[in-house]
Amino acid sequence: MFKWKDDFSCNIEEIDKQHQRLFEIGRNLYTLVTSKDDLDHYDEIMAIMKELEDYTIYHFDYEEKLMEKYDYDQLEEHKKQHVMFVERIKELQTEDIDLKQDKVVMDALMFVADWIEKHILKIDHKYKDMLNEKGVY
Repeated sequence: MFKWKDDFSCNIEEIDKQHQRLFEIGRNLYTLVTSKDDLDHYDEIMAIMKELEDYTIYHFDYEEKLMEKYDYDQLEEHKKQHVMFVERIKELQTEDIDLKQDKVVMDALMFVADWIEKHILKIDHKYKDMLNEKGVY
């Protein structure tokens, strides 16, 4: 789970590097989900959730500026998707993480996996050819 494959590539080096970071965060969540140690992982969960939020804000800003620079015609719809993602991450952080650690981590894990499948593979790949045609790699 969360292994980078060429199918995920947008053929834009910086975007791919940033997407690979999301895979790393997903792997960290997966490690927590599969640990059967019955330890309190509150601090780790909070750190991962904060990292996920910071990552998405940075990545989305970078991606949106790139799309804006090259007049991507679906920019507004893409921005809406980004806002929904950040809102979901913030929503997860409002849950009682201390008491619902397993649930929160599993929800975050499933959300990130779904985001990779539906957003990166489908939505992000829509801008790939347009940006590549304009010399963006």
